[in-house]
Amino acid sequence: MVKNNRSNKQQNKTQAGKTAPKQIVKKGFIQQSRAEAAEMLRSERYDKTSILVLVVCAIVFLCAIFWIHSEAILNGEEEMFNEYGDEQIEFQPCKVVEIVSQDIRTDEKADDAYVGSQELSAIVKGGKLKGDTITVFNYFGPLSGVPVDVGDSVMATIKIRANGTYSATVYEFNRIPIIAVFIVIFFAVIVLVGGRTGLKSLIGLIITLVCLFAILIPLLIKGAPTIFTTFVICAFIALVSFTILGGIHRKTISAFLGTTAGALFAMIFSLVVQAVAKIDGFRLSDSEPLLQLKYTGIGIHLRGLLVAGIIISALGAVMDVAMSISSALEEVHAANPTLSRKELFRSGMNIGRDMVGTMTNTLILAFLGSQFSLMIFFFARNMTFNHLGSTAFIALEAISGISASIGMVLAIPLTALISSTLIKKKR
Repeated sequence: MVKNNRSNKQQNKTQAGKTAPKQIVKKGFIQQSRAEAAEMLRSERYDKTSILVLVVCAIVFLCAIFWIHSEAILNGEEEMFNEYGDEQIEFQPCKVVEIVSQDIRTDEKADDAYVGSQELSAIVKGGKLKGDTITVFNYFGPLSGVPVDVGDSVMATIKIRANGTYSATVYEFNRIPIIAVFIVIFFAVIVLVGGRTGLKSLIGLIITLVCLFAILIPLLIKGAPTIFTTFVICAFIALVSFTILGGIHRKTISAFLGTTAGALFAMIFSLVVQAVAKIDGFRLSDSEPLLQLKYTGIGIHLRGLLVAGIIISALGAVMDVAMSISSALEEVHAANPTLSRKELFRSGMNIGRDMVGTMTNTLILAFLGSQFSLMIFFFARNMTFNHLGSTAFIALEAISGISASIGMVLAIPLTALISSTLIKKKR
């Protein structure tokens, strides 16, 4: 009995000795996994550094808004109407209450589009004539305007003269309520599917739009350097968006640095190609009205608009790629913390290569799709390759699409390198 007890104890010790290293390894892996999970959880919360960065960005944002629009804010200027000589022009929504007369025909050569005119009686919903029932004329054809019915809402151009008389015509069908409904649906879908992250992305989207329309464009109109100002605003947008999305964490830092570097490469490449191809912002399709504004005193610099547009177009794709790679490498590291920095970088490159094909097609097709009708016109005219290839349109689209794609592609190794370095860097 004594011998059996001793032998059993020896067997237990032997088994314990065999299993102890495995348990220690397993316990160490569990502790490391928990540490990684805690680190990922902290990345989803805002620490003091993240809050400080957001506060500083908010201060810079508000100061820029006040400085740009200080004259209108302090002087209380109204932008309700524009003055043309002794006339005041308002664009106000009106509700059609009666069709007094109409002449509507269809044009067979224009795919049976409606042409003609209408005399309407409508109630003004805003401005100086709010509540009044006025006569509004509606002229429409294949390329402008549509016939309306009783109950429709239209946007009317109302010219009010100094003697109190006025005239009104339908500017367009009032699509603002319809667009507002679709925006609400868009926001709801993003929040329902994306949850808290979707809500953060919407906040970043709103800030992006405000930065572009309330800061960048007014600065360019005031004569700020086009390319430098656009790059700085885009970098600011990326910083705020990533900070809102994930706080100041190595994942968002990697994505921000990769995005900035990718946008910088897109800008440099487009500048080089612009100089070699001898083409700039003056050859853009909408540069003529801007050139006319320069003669009225507007200080916008047209030459850099081509590169500025490329930076803005590339920003979204580069942000997407950079965040996807940095986030994926965080997940890879959490799943296997033993991977070296070189192995993490290789994983990031493999992920990035799978994204190159689709994202490049996305950028090229986005640029070409914006000018699809013009391309149809070119091919309908049976233009030769030499003729078509020498047009400014082809050069502009090629420079825009290729430059943005190069910035996006180069952001992949840069983000993978930065992310793998920060992940393996000791705290």
